[in-house]
Amino acid sequence: MRKLTDLQNLKGQTALVTGGAGYLGRAISETLAELGCNLVIASRDQDKCKVFAESLSEEFNTKCIGLQVDITDTESLENLKNEILSTFGGLDILINDAWSGNKNTFESISKEDWLYDINVCLNGPFYTVKAMHELLKTNQGVILNVSSMYGMVAPDHRLYDGKKYANPPSYGAAKAGIIQLTKYLASFLSVDGIRVNSISPGPFPFESTIAENPEFIEKLKQKNILGRIGKPEDLKGVIAFLCTDASLYVTGQNISIDGGWTTW
Repeated sequence: MRKLTDLQNLKGQTALVTGGAGYLGRAISETLAELGCNLVIASRDQDKCKVFAESLSEEFNTKCIGLQVDITDTESLENLKNEILSTFGGLDILINDAWSGNKNTFESISKEDWLYDINVCLNGPFYTVKAMHELLKTNQGVILNVSSMYGMVAPDHRLYDGKKYANPPSYGAAKAGIIQLTKYLASFLSVDGIRVNSISPGPFPFESTIAENPEFIEKLKQKNILGRIGKPEDLKGVIAFLCTDASLYVTGQNISIDGGWTTW
């Protein structure tokens, strides 16, 4: 029987993390680098990705590079695939974490905002999977999609005063779509030996939000079973599980990392 340390070893493997230099993406990328994985960290902000990739390479002695990609542009994704092939020769893990969008209420959201959010949050991960499918098929790889607690439950309107901190309806709709897309892909890509799962982070407010609005943070804490907000490091254990052989018999699942938010 293989030891747990062997099951959770990613040395010699290569992962692509879209949005991997963002607030939660940094914890995801660090987890993989810590386990010995080579990394491609990609987003529209290549400089940000390169700086973070270089720091991970130095700290964990792995090969990490930062590249530019627009996940809503199939040509950009094709270019990214070719760069991964030329640099690493293949791909073992894909993590779809890239996201951008405006804060909105139902009243304030425009048609343009809605279409943009759906395109980035739902279409983008689909395009990325399509682009990387053959690489993952070759290595019988792993796909991990990042959804949200708001892909499972609706926001409590009483928590939000105005649109500055509100979650727009487009965000929840897209993240719910990610959970269903995960299940679909787990079924249809199983013939290629590819496992597909998703995670649904709960309240992980930005540091700026924590500093600006302590009353809002207290509301979030009181809403939660564990009585606190999430910290990026709270993701690391689940990432290590789902991206390694420790979860070889797990596919099509969505795991909530929300402090119990979606329990009641």
